Amino acid sequence: MAISAADVKKLRDKTGAGMMDCKNALIEADGDFSKAERILKELGKAAAAKRSGRATNEGRIFVATEGDKAVMLELACETDFVARNETFVALGDDLVKDVLKRGLTSVDETLENTVKDAISTIKENMSLRRFSVLEKGSSEIFSTYVHGDSGRMGGVVVVSATDSSALARPEVTEFAFDCALHVVAFRPAYLNEDAVEPAYLQEQQEIFMQQALNLGKPEKVLQGIVQGKVRKHLSEICLLEQGFVKDEKKPVKTAAAEVSKAVGTDVTVTNYLVYAVGEEI
Repeated sequence: MAISAADVKKLRDKTGAGMMDCKNALIEADGDFSKAERILKELGKAAAAKRSGRATNEGRIFVATEGDKAVMLELACETDFVARNETFVALGDDLVKDVLKRGLTSVDETLENTVKDAISTIKENMSLRRFSVLEKGSSEIFSTYVHGDSGRMGGVVVVSATDSSALARPEVTEFAFDCALHVVAFRPAYLNEDAVEPAYLQEQQEIFMQQALNLGKPEKVLQGIVQGKVRKHLSEICLLEQGFVKDEKKPVKTAAAEVSKAVGTDVTVTNYLVYAVGEEI
């Protein structure tokens, strides 16, 4: 079947594989995009996991917290110029605060009308693309980070302490902020290994087994190779297993253990959220 250049580019953008590799994979898969992506993974020519796609439009990420709730919102527009416009930024701030104030869980007519009114002023198409709400308990704190002047990426983390009085300690608040920065920098797909779907893990094991077979490795060492690849993969996609943003030689869970020792109570990350403008959702 004929393979379009657009399909080849889409597969390349998602996997990072070469153009000819993408084209050949699509031909082998008879144009089935998911099957072609798996073929590339089995050949070791694509990332084993890529939770979100590349940014393709403009906009900005907004974050607000109050009490036991945090809201992260993406407001989309057509141009980078508008994304930096003071009126656009003020609109996003108003929207995220309104979501928080009214306890919304989905976009309603009031939010849509607010955006429509702003379109007539800014003279560019805009949309409230999505928002998410995180909640915390009494023994937890939020920490947030929005990247740079462009505001194209943002993160929220929830950090807990067994003794809630430790949450105000500078060691804990600094660790929490560093974790918010970390999720923006490294974009984890999961909090920890327990959060990974069994079906996804099984698929990765099959892919890694095929990669080992492709290399002609003897059967007696195949399982060891696969398990090693699985452990490495989990260290790349799970927040608590990733190398910490302040010291990539130690995982986040080790950094948490060091903070726990310093303040005399268990401290860890219990939840997180990360957004990037234009990513596939």
